[in-house]
Amino acid sequence: MTPAVRFAPSPTGKLHVGNIRAAIFNKLFALKTGGSFMLRMDDTDQERSSAQFAKTIEDDLACLGLTHDRFARQSDRIGIYDGHAERLKAEGKLYPCYESAEELERRRKRQIALGKPPVYDRAALRLSPEDRARAEGEGRRPHWRLKLSGAAAEWHDLIRGPSSIKTETLSDPVLIREDGRYLYTFASVIDDIDFGITHIIRGEDHVTNTAVQLELFRTLGGRAPEFAHFALLVGAGGEALSKRIGSLAIEGLRAQGIEPEALLSLLAKLGTADAVAPRLTLAELAEEFDFSRIGRAPAHFDPAELLALNARVLHIMPYARAKAALAGQSADLGEAFWLAIRDNLETLKDAAIWAEIVTGPIAPQIEDGEFAARAADLLPAAPLSEDTWAPWTKAVGGETGRKGRDLFQPLRLALTGRPHGPEMKKLLPLIGRERAESRLRGKKA
Repeated sequence: MTPAVRFAPSPTGKLHVGNIRAAIFNKLFALKTGGSFMLRMDDTDQERSSAQFAKTIEDDLACLGLTHDRFARQSDRIGIYDGHAERLKAEGKLYPCYESAEELERRRKRQIALGKPPVYDRAALRLSPEDRARAEGEGRRPHWRLKLSGAAAEWHDLIRGPSSIKTETLSDPVLIREDGRYLYTFASVIDDIDFGITHIIRGEDHVTNTAVQLELFRTLGGRAPEFAHFALLVGAGGEALSKRIGSLAIEGLRAQGIEPEALLSLLAKLGTADAVAPRLTLAELAEEFDFSRIGRAPAHFDPAELLALNARVLHIMPYARAKAALAGQSADLGEAFWLAIRDNLETLKDAAIWAEIVTGPIAPQIEDGEFAARAADLLPAAPLSEDTWAPWTKAVGGETGRKGRDLFQPLRLALTGRPHGPEMKKLLPLIGRERAESRLRGKKA
């Protein structure tokens, strides 16, 4: 069977580094196995879902290159869920419950106080038809629970290995709310069956859900997929990311200048046995993707590591990839310019700084006017090239008696106004002879 995976976000907020990791793993697995990658909007919660969040999610995925082969919205499939719900109700596998949230909470606390597990006691199954009629006559609307078998749910997790959960330790899950809305578990399993999902790759916070879902797959007569649950991200110090999630939204990271390749390279490797290294294509990352390389310990996410990796990505990025972004900030001065400056960038936004330095005007920093003027006199005729710097500085050193830092640093300050930066042999021909001479003579150029 051709592998089929899905990324199923709820459009109730923006994607962040935590949940985009699931999309990355699913996409890489699909690419490696020749399978399909589906984007499914789990938007049954209409109160919290929004079209704007859905669009932002699609935009974020597209910017990262995580394109989908298939697409669906759960809100378009309500009629399908209705049909399954009616069948399960008729078979007695979904049963109505009338307790309020407050009543359930009191019951839960009482069970804990008695040293019992806070599992739903199936009191609703003991209601007579008269009891149900009375509850509905009081204006109560039922929520509907799936009656679990009590059998153990067993599966071989592709990351965690042999896994088992006794459903007798779980409460019968609510699948339909009082207002008729379907909960994630019910709609998701129906969708996974209908769309032929073969592998579910997600965070380990869903492990407990797997037991209920496996039972629901059997109840609905569907084939259960394989599961792979990966450890969640934590902060660099081991703290939960939840309090900082706003600052780690994909949209915000993009605005900070983080390149897609950097984010993909980092999140694809965090928590694995592989070293984090810059990769420029999804194909490279897919080739290296392997469930056996993913560890069980929480993966530590450090924004500083992401920024450092972003610089490493830029340092190997070809001009063809950078060209459009450079043009967008009026910093596209050609391939020679890009190759000269890329090793000195943390983000592509920094390229505009060097474009201004090359094209001017800038105020030169002259420490010794006489020295700078003599250097200007010795500038060879145009055009300048990368081969100009070495013989020119040798001549300047020979005429002035300077060498090393005393020779090179004053020239850099005069020509760029900065004490550090790209190799001067590459910058000098970009600055050009006329502008270089003007700066060496103390003129703003």
